[in-house]
Amino acid sequence: MKHTDQPPLPDWVQSAYQTLKRAYTSGTDELARTEAHEFLLAESENIEEHADAVYAVDRLLDCGWIYEANGQLRKTE
Repeated sequence: MKHTDQPPLPDWVQSAYQTLKRAYTSGTDELARTEAHEFLLAESENIEEHADAVYAVDRLLDCGWIYEANGQLRKTE
């Protein structure tokens, strides 16, 4: 569940989440962090640097948009 008591995420991080959602539609409900970073670098219009992909994933985790279980990232729904 997304935390509502925190300031909203920047638009480009929210866009990164929408991009990551496409990775989950490929028949899996989990991704390794490195896969998420690589997917964002390849598919996101707003992410060109590895550090930006890492930041976006970290912020999505911090704010509860995704979570990590057994070393895999999953969508929160």
